[in-house]
Amino acid sequence: MITDSTACLPDQLAAQWGIGMVQVQLRLGERLDDENRYDRARIIDALRAGEPVSTAPPDQGAFFWTYQQAASQGADAVVSLHISGRMSATVDVARAAARQVSVPVHVLDSGTTGMSLGFAALSAARAAAAGGHTRRVIEAAERRFSGSSELLYVDTLEYLRRGGRIGAAAALLGTALSVKPLLTVRGGEVAPLARVPGTKRALAKLTDLAVERAAGRPVDVAISCATPSQREMSLVQQLRARLPALHDIMLVRASTVIGAHVGPGALSITISHPG
Repeated sequence: MITDSTACLPDQLAAQWGIGMVQVQLRLGERLDDENRYDRARIIDALRAGEPVSTAPPDQGAFFWTYQQAASQGADAVVSLHISGRMSATVDVARAAARQVSVPVHVLDSGTTGMSLGFAALSAARAAAAGGHTRRVIEAAERRFSGSSELLYVDTLEYLRRGGRIGAAAALLGTALSVKPLLTVRGGEVAPLARVPGTKRALAKLTDLAVERAAGRPVDVAISCATPSQREMSLVQQLRARLPALHDIMLVRASTVIGAHVGPGALSITISHPG
């Protein structure tokens, strides 16, 4: 099971389930490198200072050697899940690498990112660990893709505009600074949900939307941000209290690649139905 670093999976969890992680790249100044090789605080400072920070898909060789390693360890097929093709060329690079590998590689465009992708990778890895054949592993991932929602708060749309990832959320540009945009991922791109005056009200609305998306059914939840703080811990506590069928909830550090596009003050809530 392979995914990319925008899945936001904690290293320990990925290792526990044998999930290979291919790093999406960041460019800061003249340096282009895997996102996990950057100091997170340095990227946050650069974004706040207005320094140019951009992103790039992994090198094709990174995919090739990751797939080949899986094959050398005995895999007779590989399932590779990735960030939406409308947000990144990562899935195209993965497909190009897959054609050069000695075992079948099934590359899936998740149509999403963040822990919606992360939960899908976990479900697929669990299906594989249970002895499921390739089709069953793919089906486990696809159920998670269709059963997950990304709910996103951003301080400003400026970072999405700069990076060209604003999608349908461009309709919210020009909003007064005191009005905070709430976003989602729809049709593989960032899309608007609501405009709410003030951060406190916006986060309350985001929590309400998460409860609404859960619909009283069993769910896994993840709260992702650049640097966890009391703000995120409070959301964890609220969702524990308001989701009676909560299966699991985790607080994770967002991929710095995602952070480069949404800005350092952003956070997301992932609501994912196990299927």
